[in-house]
Amino acid sequence: MANPLDLPEGHRHTTVPAPPDTFPKLLRQHAEVRGQQPAMREKDLGIWQSWSWTQVADEVRALACGLAAHGFRRGERLAVIGDNRPRLYWSLLAAQSLGGVPVPLYQDAVADEMVFVLADAGISVAVVEDQEQVDKLLEIRDRLPDLRLIVYDDPRGLRHYDAPGLMSCDTLLGEGRLFHEQHPLFYTGMVDASRGSDMAIMLYTSGTTGQPKGVVHTFDSMIRTARGGCRT
Repeated sequence: MANPLDLPEGHRHTTVPAPPDTFPKLLRQHAEVRGQQPAMREKDLGIWQSWSWTQVADEVRALACGLAAHGFRRGERLAVIGDNRPRLYWSLLAAQSLGGVPVPLYQDAVADEMVFVLADAGISVAVVEDQEQVDKLLEIRDRLPDLRLIVYDDPRGLRHYDAPGLMSCDTLLGEGRLFHEQHPLFYTGMVDASRGSDMAIMLYTSGTTGQPKGVVHTFDSMIRTARGGCRT
């Protein structure tokens, strides 16, 4: 009698794919499985704006490829400063897709308070919300030798700014789409290379008893915590 646990011919060496172990891989899976369903919504001037999983994945890819075109590489640190805006969240994922480490900062911190964290983390790229955050970074830029690129989301008030290494998010997205056309396998390869043990994010303490300290979280620890919370 055949063993009921035996797999049919041709399936004996089939393995179950491992679940996604990084946020960029999870994003890709959602885009494949439920691409047209809403992934993110934001109310702007009283009107809800919505992005599907496919749209978010496309925007993250364009941002990542734009960063890559400007030399952002595995292990580099990217600061994110601003309110809770879609493109700022997508920038976190874009950095992670390239093996970089996002470092979010309090948007209401004054320029002098930002210097220590930006320098300690070795920030090379900053993605910020608006003119207020751009002005802060330009004020302290001479104390941040690693900072080479500042990208802003909201262009209001910034039309006549011509500081080197300053560009709009729209420009970065356009460059990223062109980069993807020229290197169509690059982004997928970078996401595939990511591992759960990689650094996912660096969060700084408030520094109430001394200088702020950077606390590193891996994808493994964050995904495990999230899944554990879903089971409770």
